[in-house]
Amino acid sequence: MTIARPASGSARMCRMTNEPTGIVRLPTPPGPSTPGVRAVMQGNRATDTRPELAIRSELHRRGNRFRKTVAPVKGLRCRADIVFARARVAVFIDGCFWHRCPEHGTSPRTNGDYWQIKLDRNVARDLRNNDALAASGWAVVRVWEHEDVADAADRIEAVLEPRVAR
Repeated sequence: MTIARPASGSARMCRMTNEPTGIVRLPTPPGPSTPGVRAVMQGNRATDTRPELAIRSELHRRGNRFRKTVAPVKGLRCRADIVFARARVAVFIDGCFWHRCPEHGTSPRTNGDYWQIKLDRNVARDLRNNDALAASGWAVVRVWEHEDVADAADRIEAVLEPRVAR
């Protein structure tokens, strides 16, 4: 069976199955609109953000031990912020802007077309990763950056406890 490749640049192909992934490539990002925007974007951290540090600290204080910024499933291009490997629980701390929080997510007016595609892709990737992890027997906990740290830790422990007691 021959699988036709999509037009160049329109979608990515899965390395393992050679099938379209459904991921549309982003156009070249526009340059920053002001030097201030450039400074803000450069200051965005990929790991060890304040919400991550606060939640990890709370979980550790409660006696939970975990790994950080780890790919839970080999071959899945996804890194969870907090991983409880034995219990098979992956925790993602999502930023309100980058993951489209229903309460606080905003859409930029400048370069709106680019950001619409970018943020839609982030949300679609999150859903794909949730499904892939669940199919591999993992529980996924997603925490918004604005959530109360103690409440987030309670939610994580509620998922963790029955899986550790097995």
